[in-house]
Amino acid sequence: MSILFVNGSPNKNGNTAKLAGILLAGKAYKTLELADYKVYGYGQNFEDDQFAEIVDEMKAADTIVIGSPVYWHNMSGMIRNLLDRFYGPVEEGELKGRRLVFLFQGITPEGWMLEKAEYTMKRFANKYGMEYIGMAANKSEAETLSKKI
Repeated sequence: MSILFVNGSPNKNGNTAKLAGILLAGKAYKTLELADYKVYGYGQNFEDDQFAEIVDEMKAADTIVIGSPVYWHNMSGMIRNLLDRFYGPVEEGELKGRRLVFLFQGITPEGWMLEKAEYTMKRFANKYGMEYIGMAANKSEAETLSKKI
């Protein structure tokens, strides 16, 4: 089984990556650093856009782990932009058979933030045919969720 960790933090070795390390301890996985890719906003068309490369990486994985720090009470702009870009070029159900896990880390995110983020990720998974495994926002949740991967 192949696992892809999509790191939506500009800090490649920060807390989002550390939480992924806890979740994926003992498992082989590939990390895709969104900060290394050019992904323009929805509706923009530039020749050097790398959105399709990211989608190809996601299609090649059996399990996709998307990680984001909490920024302004929500997921990072890089993750939000990635999700927005799916609308249109990626067909509904196109990631069928894959599993999705969401990591959402920050210093004591409030319950409503967690609820909104999980709602978004569940909808995203459903629209593109993935099985939503769950969300972890701290070490304990990541360790528990790890057993499902």
